[in-house]
Amino acid sequence: MLGATTLTAGFLLTGLPTASADQVRDGQWANQYFNLDKVWSITRGEGVTVAVIDSGVNVNHPDLAGHTLPGYDPSGGNNEVGASNPHGTGVASLIAGQGHGSGNGDGVVGLAPGVKILPIYKIGPGGGDGIGEGIKWAVDHDAKVINISQGGPELGVRERDAIAYAYQHDVLIVAATGNAGAGVVDYPAKAQGVLAVGAVSQDLKVWSRSNFGSEVLLSAPGVRIVSAGDCGTSQYCMDDGTSYAAPYVSAAAALVRAKFPKLTAGQVAERLVKSASRPAGVSKLPDQHYGYGIVRPYEALTMNIPTGTAQGPLARPEGVDDGGSTPAASQGATTGGESSSDPGSGLGDPGAAPELKQSSSSTTPLILGAIGGAVVLVIVIIAIVVANSRRRSRSQSMPGQPGGPAPYGAPQGWPPAQQQPYGQQQGAPQYGQQPPPGYPPQPPTSYQNPYQGQ
Repeated sequence: MLGATTLTAGFLLTGLPTASADQVRDGQWANQYFNLDKVWSITRGEGVTVAVIDSGVNVNHPDLAGHTLPGYDPSGGNNEVGASNPHGTGVASLIAGQGHGSGNGDGVVGLAPGVKILPIYKIGPGGGDGIGEGIKWAVDHDAKVINISQGGPELGVRERDAIAYAYQHDVLIVAATGNAGAGVVDYPAKAQGVLAVGAVSQDLKVWSRSNFGSEVLLSAPGVRIVSAGDCGTSQYCMDDGTSYAAPYVSAAAALVRAKFPKLTAGQVAERLVKSASRPAGVSKLPDQHYGYGIVRPYEALTMNIPTGTAQGPLARPEGVDDGGSTPAASQGATTGGESSSDPGSGLGDPGAAPELKQSSSSTTPLILGAIGGAVVLVIVIIAIVVANSRRRSRSQSMPGQPGGPAPYGAPQGWPPAQQQPYGQQQGAPQYGQQPPPGYPPQPPTSYQNPYQGQ
């Protein structure tokens, strides 16, 4: 079971007045990197639904009002439209924020403002994990992309089955890698069949607290990200985290699905990794920190990239047999990777073919007699019993929810990061308390605000 917590690393700010309109828009440095005018000249993502499994989305926020669909709360509490925790609203705004006001020049604008957001609450009945139920609900309600900016140390049976369900129904799951700066990617990003995303800062270098590993496929802006959400006296927040890198990749995937509706989820991922920017100083891809590079939506929409296999760079999830394929692939969805007048330029590395990861469930042929086969069967049964016993023992010995693993991120007693209000500043904000021994240290105690005095 995922002890799902939001994957952000906030700072504690106090006494900040409401941000000005131009300050909010100017603060979205990631959108300048993406060059939205060029991207939107191709598509804004119309016709695509993106599910956001998170803390709930404030559907009445001026930058999102009218651009969300009726969502789902597995716990039955209608928290999918909650506004008390700004995390889900912020994630949704980076995908489909519309801005507001005359000329649409105020507030947060997302990378794919033409999509519809399907808000899904992350908690299930009795306070348990609801991500597995949320994934299945999103698939059954026409989501084509699912964003999960949550993480945990283990993957439960429900989440594993739900990931396989999404894969078999041609729905792309995008998830954040985690914020401990550790060489272990968190679930569900670590799971086979999921597109794992790490974070980079404004200089396009990997964020020091972005979890890394061989499962990372892409990276995206995730530092000093301005998003919509009620943070104190402001309707906007600024925060760091792989939580904010993931929705940019989800938005890019939605743009590709709008432009190339016949591509499978794996082929969409193929376009994203083949068009990504090679990070400076990285000689070989994939890289454990950056994956295949930093996402570039315009290049993903315009580069001449072969369609590739239905699976693309995604590893086949557990529970999906080796001979299976996504439904869209079996229906002949092998088109959509049309050539473009722009074959790609800049730092892209279209020739770096993704490594096709296979499920560990492949079977080695056995040539045994009847007696030998019986011996092997007994050994396998014993191994399964021992493994299950160890798993139960490990789960029961860890703090956190009864019968489940500890929540991801901060150890017990280390409070979760809080988002900060975003706005004019009366001095350099301070980070919160330092973590206990063994937890990656926070950045320097002073934080220079580029918007001070504006």
